[in-house]
Amino acid sequence: MDREKSNFIINAIEEDNHNHVYSDNRVHTRFPPEPNGYLHIGHAKASLLNYRIAKRYNGVFNLRFDDTNPEKEDLEYVDSIQKDLEWLGIKWDENIYFASSYFKKMIEYAKELIRKGVAYVDDQDSETIHRMRGNLKTPGTASPYRNRSIDENMNLFQDMIDGKVSEGAKVLRAKIDMSSSNMNLRDPVIYRVRHEIQPISGEEWYVYPMYDFAHPVEDAIEGITHSLCTLEFEDHRPIYNWYLEHLDEFKNEPPRQIEFAKLNLDQTIIGKRYLKKLVDEGIVDGWDDPRMVTICGLRRRGYTPKAIRDFCEEIGVAKANSTVNYGMLEHFVRNDLKLQASRMNVVLDPLKVTITNYPKDQTEWLDIETNQDVPEMGHHKMPFGREIYVERSDFMEVPPRKYFRLFPGNEVRLRGAYFIKCNEFVKDNTGNVVELKCTYDPETKCGSGFTGRKVKGTIHWVSIPEGKSVEVHMLKPLLKDNSGFTMDNLLEKINPDSLKVVHAVAEPEVLKAKPFEKVQFIRNGYFSVDPKYSSSGHPVFNLVVPLKSSWRPPKNKK
Repeated sequence: MDREKSNFIINAIEEDNHNHVYSDNRVHTRFPPEPNGYLHIGHAKASLLNYRIAKRYNGVFNLRFDDTNPEKEDLEYVDSIQKDLEWLGIKWDENIYFASSYFKKMIEYAKELIRKGVAYVDDQDSETIHRMRGNLKTPGTASPYRNRSIDENMNLFQDMIDGKVSEGAKVLRAKIDMSSSNMNLRDPVIYRVRHEIQPISGEEWYVYPMYDFAHPVEDAIEGITHSLCTLEFEDHRPIYNWYLEHLDEFKNEPPRQIEFAKLNLDQTIIGKRYLKKLVDEGIVDGWDDPRMVTICGLRRRGYTPKAIRDFCEEIGVAKANSTVNYGMLEHFVRNDLKLQASRMNVVLDPLKVTITNYPKDQTEWLDIETNQDVPEMGHHKMPFGREIYVERSDFMEVPPRKYFRLFPGNEVRLRGAYFIKCNEFVKDNTGNVVELKCTYDPETKCGSGFTGRKVKGTIHWVSIPEGKSVEVHMLKPLLKDNSGFTMDNLLEKINPDSLKVVHAVAEPEVLKAKPFEKVQFIRNGYFSVDPKYSSSGHPVFNLVVPLKSSWRPPKNKK
């Protein structure tokens, strides 16, 4: 794993180590996903950051599931999160941690707050509590139940724990400051009543902790030193600290929270609730749809873990939210694939070419280098004959200036084969060009030592008799544009052309590709075999990335 660049988080840890804030200058981080959906590219950044920080200091990294919300959580998500993190190359401490395993301890900590007179049971419903908290301009109003005795609060909270209180009838709140400028400190709810089976542990509970209480307590129980969170938790830091300051067990070496900006990519849908809506509405064919920026979707599309790691390292961490050009992610994918993908001729939009002076019944098997930049990948055979396909875009009846492909009277090289010259073209009764008639120069065979005249254009091609039909999924962003979206208008923003199915023609070698195998379709992009729709000898390809991008790295970067 690459070493994380210096940044404000590392500077803070260095400061703590200099001041010996934590015993033995230990560094202990964690990644705490809620198991209510699949991970996306933003989670990749967060998990890799925490993992790299721990490795930098020979520290410990925990994987912990924050399973405090039983209505939305499922074991399916626990399994998928582990699989995605392993694929990214992340290794956690030998144990996997769950918030639910701390529920008994958390209840005891809540009772400690009651005994200290800083927590109380409130009988108001959630709507009333919300209204009485006031707003940024108006202070809150104290609950009429705020000054209950410690004994009464203990008894009522025990009733909640024992299932004697109906859902929504009571909550346990912290007693802090109803006039605080930070809304999170206006007597936040600590526990609510939920008569639910905890879906991960299978235990039945009648009360569930709120995330703002569970989060810092879980960190403290595990001995986390640096709790790295995204910016939306910055305003929650005071309440996290308040809880730990009022619990005797955690007054020494409490976790230090440090916030960083989320990863935002342009024209991209990030956020589990949005992604889940696409799955539930059937807009995509599952969490692993290759148009999604879920980790499993990127994996199925053909992205590599190294490319994602390199991308996350390059963007680094920031203190302010910003949006990253998606082409930057594609750049790192392209960089990784160029030295591992075989290069094959595949024609996406076929136009027939007849080479009139080539023998009618002859088939020539040419020796083609599989990847010119990686000689170790060897060679493969590719058939050539009188009738071939070329891309329709490689011919123009009346070309513009500096068009070096096929047009009447022009000559090009067929990749790995011969020079051919376009002599005439044939149109159908609607005026569409349906065939080119060309001649070839047998002296110009690639690899034969020919050193004569030059041509400016080289195009790819496929033999018609031996060409194989393959299904290709051309993928574009799910969003039409960058205008923004909400849960209410998300479906209206979906790009109807995000998936286009193309029936292409490929050289025979392409049919050997296995699921997840990467192939560069010469001049068309990098493609990967879809594991869901492919079968033996019948690969279905997803476009991974085009060969070129509008994004360019800084000049001092390779």
